[in-house]
Amino acid sequence: MSDTSGPAPLAQPGQPGEPDRTLATRSIDDALGTLRALVVDDPPAPPPLVVSSLHLAPYRPAAAPALTRHRSAGAPRPVPARVDGEGLADVAIAIAKGSTSCRQLLEDALEAMARTTDLGAMVHVDPDDIRRQADRLDAEAAGGRVRGPLHGIPLTVKDVIHVQGMPTRAGSVTYEALDPPEGTAVARLRAAGALVVGKVATHEFALGVTTPQCRNPHDPSAIAGGSSGGSAIAVATGVGLASLGTDTRASLRVPSALCGVVGFKPTFGRVPVDGIVPLSWTMDHLGPIARTVADAAAVLEVLAGPAGLGPAAGQDLAGLVVGAPVAILEEADPIVAAAVENVLGTLSRLGCRVLDAPCPSAADLDVANALGLLISRSEAATFHRAQGTDIERCLPEVRDQLRAALDIPAVDYLDAQRQRAALGARVRAGLAGIDLLVTPTTPVTAPRRDDYEGFLLVLSRNAIIWSLLGNPALSLPCGSSAAGLPIGVQLTAGPGRERLLAQVGTALESALSTGTSQP
Repeated sequence: MSDTSGPAPLAQPGQPGEPDRTLATRSIDDALGTLRALVVDDPPAPPPLVVSSLHLAPYRPAAAPALTRHRSAGAPRPVPARVDGEGLADVAIAIAKGSTSCRQLLEDALEAMARTTDLGAMVHVDPDDIRRQADRLDAEAAGGRVRGPLHGIPLTVKDVIHVQGMPTRAGSVTYEALDPPEGTAVARLRAAGALVVGKVATHEFALGVTTPQCRNPHDPSAIAGGSSGGSAIAVATGVGLASLGTDTRASLRVPSALCGVVGFKPTFGRVPVDGIVPLSWTMDHLGPIARTVADAAAVLEVLAGPAGLGPAAGQDLAGLVVGAPVAILEEADPIVAAAVENVLGTLSRLGCRVLDAPCPSAADLDVANALGLLISRSEAATFHRAQGTDIERCLPEVRDQLRAALDIPAVDYLDAQRQRAALGARVRAGLAGIDLLVTPTTPVTAPRRDDYEGFLLVLSRNAIIWSLLGNPALSLPCGSSAAGLPIGVQLTAGPGRERLLAQVGTALESALSTGTSQP
């Protein structure tokens, strides 16, 4: 058995005598200040430990104006996203027919690993064992036995998710489970025939959005994003056709946006989260990263189990009401805003009605960021205290977050949960009649690795609210900067409407890749 690792982390464990007021602790202090300035209901609403479904009423507008904006003459036009190669479903059919093999796909994945070791994505792989598994899957297919829609498809798994026969280290020197029992999600992937190639890097304990030990495949001087950074790199570089990651605040969507791939966070509770190193039991999600929306939806269909994603309908988008929160677009870098404006124009040409959306506002995002930080870090600190984690050996950013979270009063945690319910009610009211929202996934492109520490809350700003409220959200590429760094657009709908997101995302992806997005 062999383990591979990428470059050493940029940050090293803290030393005694370091000042206590770090960015991580200031962020939690600021979040507490935001929370305590909010009005608490009287009598207060109970904390929503189970996120309720968002029911969208049929849209009945009263002469609502269409969204119109004008790109400045000097603004660069985003580069359309392009996808090369066959889709996951086509590959699975080819394996079943014998025109390709799982072993060949695996060898391609191993070759991609060898070419990209400097990016730091892979943390565990056992080539001999995986080759034996690939040969067994090929023999089954040759004998007419196809386990399911992913038969023979190689994929990777984030290193906070347990895979039987593989160690879990959660990106930390303080944690090791050598042969943990795997959970429902991985078991469903295996039952559908997927080949788990290996484990990929995560931000330590998934407590961050940068994965600083990794490098962006489009520019190694930039970060890959996180905490599912290894998953996004693996998919972008051909190490498997998909990857299973987690998303508690933004961890599927941010690295997908920064690395130019697709990240699909399902509705809270849609995919079971047993068999993971938990971060936040009221916010943790499991979902796929893949090359295309169709590939991500195919993996999510398996992960969702018997419930599936709901009935499939046609791809005609005519009549859909799309909301664009103007305040969020205005806060994005100009190149990011221009790319998302192009998406809105494309959706309009595909038959959607695009409107200014009143929410979430910038203030809503501020509240969501504060609540999400307090809730997730309180729950993380609870787990790690029970686990006996030596947090002094963690990376400084993680150590400081857990230290500060241990001091968050119980009343503030409960108030944060109550305000979570209030925020959800406001958003539901504000989005009545809107089928989906369109925002930048991240307001900036990938920051440089030597400047990553200042982006703890910036990168996740537009994404946290949907993990907090439980809505499904899909990030897909929509262009790139002049420097070649990808830009992602985020589509969000009400809980349970993953199928809608997949349909819109697929149509949008096709329009962008064929150039029909251009006016």
